[in-house]
Amino acid sequence: MAQNIYDDPKFFAGYSQLPRQVHGLKGAPEWNAIKAMLPPLEGKRVADLGCGFGWASRWMRQQGAASVMGYDLSEKMIGRARADTDDEAIHYRIADLDRLELPVDSFDLVYSALAFHYVADFDRLVGMMHRALTLGGALVFTIEHPIFMAASQPDWIEDEQGRKIWPVNGYSIEGERRTNWFVDGVLKYHRTMGTTLNTLIRQGFQIDRIEEFAPTTAQISENPGLAEELERPMMLLVSAHTT
Repeated sequence: MAQNIYDDPKFFAGYSQLPRQVHGLKGAPEWNAIKAMLPPLEGKRVADLGCGFGWASRWMRQQGAASVMGYDLSEKMIGRARADTDDEAIHYRIADLDRLELPVDSFDLVYSALAFHYVADFDRLVGMMHRALTLGGALVFTIEHPIFMAASQPDWIEDEQGRKIWPVNGYSIEGERRTNWFVDGVLKYHRTMGTTLNTLIRQGFQIDRIEEFAPTTAQISENPGLAEELERPMMLLVSAHTT
């Protein structure tokens, strides 16, 4: 079973104060890039894996999705999503993505934001999603970029000239990474870019688009703190479809 760090009171309190949780999708700098990768949503049956507070689930219904099923391991997340949602076509369930089994041919789109790097068996998950999607169904997801999460101590260091540098070590050594984020010992799973993409291909997906998110000049002008995101990619955005 996956580590349920999001129900830790200290973690949940800190996580809830992130701009993307306070302001929703508008607080996520990568959201415009994600929207450009999504298929038309009118009439689609959507699974939102790692749905969190339900921001994306509600937005997809506003864009015409026929139904949305949101899944998340955290009871606190699901409780908040249900409290903030007034739509009979959106349903939320507590689910461990390491064990989740969706019905065959039951969805037209599987979406996930920053959740798959918590999953130990990515190959199993990808195969399950492929079976759950209809022919030509879309998969759109974001994860922490492998360069961002590879290091044993992922944090900025400064060189002798005071320039920020993001360390990358152990990149080809896949598997567990434990980091301190709001609390100590948050468990994630590092996979190389090649493993991530080749797993999709092997399980029958055709990759449509890859984005290594970087903020735009306009975003940096509005929020100068985003400038450091140009130094290394923090997120990998992927869209694919079943064949």
